[in-house]
Amino acid sequence: MLKKTVEVALNDQLNSEFYSAYLYMSMAGYFEHLSLPGFSNWMKVQYQEENSHTMKFFRYINERGGKVVLKGVNAPPSSWKSPLNAFEETLKHEEEVTENINELLDIAMKEKDHATTNFLQWYIKEQVEEEANVSNIIAKLKMIQGSNESLFLLDKDLAQRVFVDTTMGGTP
Repeated sequence: MLKKTVEVALNDQLNSEFYSAYLYMSMAGYFEHLSLPGFSNWMKVQYQEENSHTMKFFRYINERGGKVVLKGVNAPPSSWKSPLNAFEETLKHEEEVTENINELLDIAMKEKDHATTNFLQWYIKEQVEEEANVSNIIAKLKMIQGSNESLFLLDKDLAQRVFVDTTMGGTP
């Protein structure tokens, strides 16, 4: 059974994951508007990942006898200064998510909730990957600034990304 403090914190993160999905779908729309379907695809895959992260929290809360509490989702921005700016904002967002996951882990450890501590280890690892992937794209965008041809090639590269649900199977 989840302690109330852990249940509330898990629900807060579950709802934050919904916002993340919403943000990435907005970015997908932004890139579609710019005629960058590969960039849009990358964000759509990110949207799918965030939804799978949400469902992982959903299953875990229920498995531990907690109650899922959904809240409203704030509207994300709908435009950015440039593709580089959109990815810089993505990195900033992922760093905030990492901070939230770390705070959630601190709560679980304080409550001596070893099951939740174990559950959150998957997210700790996932956030390292998320930040590294986005940082890599930012580095490429900085290298190609001003080159439409290179932007086109990066767009083709980002179009290759596919969603692989690594959260299936319930909790780790």
